[in-house]
Amino acid sequence: MIALDEPTSSLSYRETEVLFKLVRGLKADNRALIYISHRMDEIYELCDACTIFRNGRKIASHLALSDVPRDTLVQEWSGARSVTSYSYRSRSLGDTRFSVTNVQGDALSAPASFDVKQREIVGFFGLIGAGRSELMHLIYGADKKKDGSILLNGKEIKVRSTGEAIRHGIVLCPEDRKEEGIVAMAIVAENINISCRRHYLRAGLFLDRKKEAQTADRFIQLLKIKTPNRRQRIRFLSGGNQQKAILSRWLAEPDLKVVILDEPTRGIDVGAKHEIYNVIYQLAERGCAIVMISSELPEVLGMSDRIVVMRQGRIAGQLPRGQANEQTVLSLALPQGGHDS
Repeated sequence: MIALDEPTSSLSYRETEVLFKLVRGLKADNRALIYISHRMDEIYELCDACTIFRNGRKIASHLALSDVPRDTLVQEWSGARSVTSYSYRSRSLGDTRFSVTNVQGDALSAPASFDVKQREIVGFFGLIGAGRSELMHLIYGADKKKDGSILLNGKEIKVRSTGEAIRHGIVLCPEDRKEEGIVAMAIVAENINISCRRHYLRAGLFLDRKKEAQTADRFIQLLKIKTPNRRQRIRFLSGGNQQKAILSRWLAEPDLKVVILDEPTRGIDVGAKHEIYNVIYQLAERGCAIVMISSELPEVLGMSDRIVVMRQGRIAGQLPRGQANEQTVLSLALPQGGHDS
C-alpha cells in the first residue's frame, strides 16, 4: 500500500502527467493507494472511492466516486460553519489606497491585479501552492518582480526592496514569523522597535533608548503581550505573543498606509486570535489598507470586506462580502476541468 499526500503541490503540468502515469501503473499492478489531495480533478481522474475529512472528523465516504457529483464533494468538504465569532465590524471605506496592476514574477502563472481601499480588509484565499505569499513578496520587494506597477494613493511608486516598501508605509507580517519575522536572540523591546527606531535618532547618530523603552512598554500593555518585561528574549514567548510583538512593530510606525498580514493567526490559541483580530480592525479603522492571507476559510469570510481567490499562481476571482460563502470561494480555489496552466 502506498500513501501519497498532496503529491502534485509543487509539480509542473508535465511532471504531474508523469506522476499520473506512474499511479495508473501501480493500480494496474494491483497496488493499493491512498491519494490525499485538495484538487478535485485529480480525485476524479485517479480515484475509485473517496472519503471526506473536515476538522479531524470523517464527514462522508463514497464507494463509487464516478456516481458522485462534484458539487456534492465540495459541499461535504466546505460544510456550513458559522463565522459570527469574528465579530465583523462594518466600516465606511475610503478611496483606493493601494493598487497592484499586472504584477508578474517567477512564482506566478499569470499577471496579478487587485486594489485595496482605505479602511478595507481584503482577504486572500487559496490552496497550498496557489501563490498568495509569493505575490505579496513581489509587492513588498522581498522578491524581484518581472513587470507590473504599484500605485499608492493614485501615484506609481517603485518598490525594489523591503526597505523602500517600509519607507512608503507598506509593511508585511510574514507567514513564518520565526524565520522571517522575529529576531529570535533579541529582546522584546528590540523586536518591537526594529523598524521605527530610525525615528528615534538624535543628531542622526544616537538612539534615544528612553523613547524606545516607552514605545515597547506602551505596546506590551496595549496588546497585552505576556512577557516578564521588555528585556525578555522574544524566543521565550508563545507564538501568539511573538505575533503581537510583530504587529506592535508596525503599529509603532507613524505613517502606516498598507499592512500585509500573511497567516496572522497560524498556530495561535483562540484567545490570542481575537486580540489579533481587534488589532487588525484597529489598523483598518486608522485608515490603513489591509491585505490578509489565511488558509482558514472561516477566518477569511469572517474578517474580509472582499475576498480575492488564487489558484495555481493566478487570481481566479474576486468576491464582495455579500456574495462570498465557503462553497463559492472553494469553487474558485479548486482547479476545474483538468490542470490550470
